[in-house]
Parts: sequence; C-alpha cells; structure tokens
Amino acid sequence: MAVEVVYRSSRDVERLFMDKAEADRHDRMLELAEKLADVLQQAVPALGERQAEELGIYMARHRDVFARAFKNQADALDELRSPPAAE
Repeated sequence: MAVEVVYRSSRDVERLFMDKAEADRHDRMLELAEKLADVLQQAVPALGERQAEELGIYMARHRDVFARAFKNQADALDELRSPPAAE
C-alpha cells in the first residue's frame, strides 16, 4: 500500500495540492483576493458581495499583470484582454 501526502488549503478546504508550496501560494492568493474584495466593496458600495469577491479573485490571480500596470506599464493589461472571436 502506497502512502500519498497531500496538502489542503486552509482557505479552500475542498482543494487538495500535491505540493506544500503550491498550497501556500493558493492560500496567499485567496488572502489577497479577500482583502481586495473588501477594499473594492468599500470604495464602491453598490458593488455586490459576490461581484467584489469575483473581482478580488481575478485581480489576485493576475497580480503580476496589475503590478506592472500600476508601475506605469499600462500596456500590461492588454495581456488580460480576450482575443477577438474568429469569424
């Protein structure tokens, strides 16, 4: 019988990881997403809780792109645009 070590995210208990570092990165991303959602909802009170959460997760997942954009590289945001649909 083989023993397999898996890691569970403390913020997303349904998700399992084979690598501790990957689980830690996921937890940090979710922590950032939560803080972003709180700030966004405070800045825009009409923003729903679910929308703020989705925006927070999106921004946290793409934090490197947003970081470059905030450092005067606004063109970095082009990476997040969907390619035009093929006709």
